[in-house]
Amino acid sequence: MKPLEGNVAVVTGAGSGVGRSIAIALAQAGMNLALLSRTKTSLQEVAHHIQQIGCQAVCFPTDVCDPESVQSAVNQTLSHFTKIDILVNSAGIQGPIGPMAEIPVDEWVRTIQTNLMGTFLMCRAVLPGMILRKKGTIINLSGGGATRPRPFFSAYGASKAAVVRLTETLAHEVKPYNIRVNAVAPGAVYTRMTEEVLQANDRAGSSAAEEAQQVKAQRNSPERAAALAVFLASPASNGLTGRLISAIHDDWEHLPSRMEEVIRSDLFTLRRVDCLSKNT
Repeated sequence: MKPLEGNVAVVTGAGSGVGRSIAIALAQAGMNLALLSRTKTSLQEVAHHIQQIGCQAVCFPTDVCDPESVQSAVNQTLSHFTKIDILVNSAGIQGPIGPMAEIPVDEWVRTIQTNLMGTFLMCRAVLPGMILRKKGTIINLSGGGATRPRPFFSAYGASKAAVVRLTETLAHEVKPYNIRVNAVAPGAVYTRMTEEVLQANDRAGSSAAEEAQQVKAQRNSPERAAALAVFLASPASNGLTGRLISAIHDDWEHLPSRMEEVIRSDLFTLRRVDCLSKNT
């Protein structure tokens, strides 16, 4: 029996990139999928792939910025599968690239709406069912700029930092209901966002441009991020909540052997450490 057989996952941004890889990895672990994205054609291709694996997959074109569209997708998922065990919030955009004093305000706001508000709306829509069943797992996608400054990507960095703090806050709220909420930093992988950085040229800054060129040359795969999402969805990560884990840089495969130690610590959390004060 596969580790997640019989469970149901909703994956946003499932039509391409990291979201697509996560959806397929969850299906390979035995899950049935509701695939959400703006574009129906890309979802249908992923659904066909999942069905060939032997799992069910349904497609719901969804605008994660629109509360009614989000609620409709969740309602349709519940009508089809009767439950939602896992939510993966992978839908996201990079937003405007360039000096903050020069970028369009509406593009900056749209990035916050998609990356942060989209995550919030999806979480809000699935939580009543998870709370009622006293069971659920939410996995949010973090990204570059969440834990360190990323010049010329202010909207993306700010939105992803907010997603991590939302993850930590929500994890504490819903812990009594046996709902776990964690965030994944997928690392530098080759997606359409890589091409957006390359097209931005000097507006992205030399460091970001060089990194994007390297990622494109190496065709870095999102497979590690997908494997981490499966781990966080599985019983192997029971007890772990409110954490940001890097798919590339953190030794998450060995977490089960030290789970109690990690749960008691601040490891994989955003926090301030001030050597001049006891406040953290």
